[in-house]
Amino acid sequence: MNTKNYTFKAALIFSLALLMNTSLWAQSPEKMSYQAVIRDSEDILITNAQVGMQISILQGSTNGTVVYSETQAPTTNTNGLVSIEIGGGTGFSTIDWASGIYFIKSETDPSGGTNYSITGTSQLLSVPYALHAKTAESITGAGGVINGNVAGDMLYWNGTEWAIVVAGNEGDILTFLNNKPTWSGGSGIGTVQNPTTGAIWMDRNLGASQVATSSADTQSYGDLYQWGRGADGHENRTSETTTTRSNSDNPGHGNFILNPVPPSDWRNPGNDNLWQGGDGINNPCPDGFRIPTVVEWEAELLSWESENSVGAFGSPLKLPVAGLRHHDNGALNMVGSGGFYWTSTTFGDQVRTFGFSDGSAYAGADRRGFGFSVRCIKD
Repeated sequence: MNTKNYTFKAALIFSLALLMNTSLWAQSPEKMSYQAVIRDSEDILITNAQVGMQISILQGSTNGTVVYSETQAPTTNTNGLVSIEIGGGTGFSTIDWASGIYFIKSETDPSGGTNYSITGTSQLLSVPYALHAKTAESITGAGGVINGNVAGDMLYWNGTEWAIVVAGNEGDILTFLNNKPTWSGGSGIGTVQNPTTGAIWMDRNLGASQVATSSADTQSYGDLYQWGRGADGHENRTSETTTTRSNSDNPGHGNFILNPVPPSDWRNPGNDNLWQGGDGINNPCPDGFRIPTVVEWEAELLSWESENSVGAFGSPLKLPVAGLRHHDNGALNMVGSGGFYWTSTTFGDQVRTFGFSDGSAYAGADRRGFGFSVRCIKD
């Protein structure tokens, strides 16, 4: 056995990515998911190795009474990540989550046994409250009743009430943006290089679950962002709408902001510096990626065999016809017939954009309140 010390680094566990679905509100959920990244003392990932783990739920404090415990032997992946589900043992369903506060203690043996040398304890925050929903059909926050939508949705405390973070996509990474759990495209997202331009891009639209298999592959459409906003939930195609414009770079909610009056910006006043480069204030792209400029889009277009949606899908980027969301009413338009993509290049109170349809492909300019696709380019 390797005797060197190991350290434990949680992969933003602490929302714990509770697996929720519509049945959560009608009956007790069976399990909750837990992820952790394990590194050695030299900060090197422990990859593709079986580790031994003991997970305990403590009541009252970090040294409180153990009300539940189980052991598992998961295997880390190529990124050093272990993913387990907690709750398969006897006694989990009988925990009274409404009785005080709870902590989760994880103990790990990197060699796969029960000689646990890595220990971490953290307070459970949103999770026990969500589990407590087994006694009710809904949870009521300050803003009203909160209802689960799909598997992977989770609750977090926004400082005033319990709110839902909608599920991410396969391979996404959970990060925090202004104290809100936020999903962003992760290591599961691949890259593609255009041999003509030499540029390296993400291989799919931001928020898409897969690379496009056809121009109208709905699984490749991804999210629709308002220009300059972070990944706060508004980009979801079915997010709620509001007519209240934001006076800050981060509205503090996930609603799609409507504004039919020119300049039709979601922010008042506008800010040209939100999506500038990889260090942009609200850059929604994964680390090492950014929003492309209009010049970079135009260079891609020159390499296509045809300047239309056929050429878009036939290009190395395999761009789909994901449509757009209108700033007037939040309605989806041209889904299945046109693709519309943001650039980082501002143009007065508008932004340069790139689009294509059955008959053409072009660089234009549009209002920042539109919901367009994002394809990230590597720095």
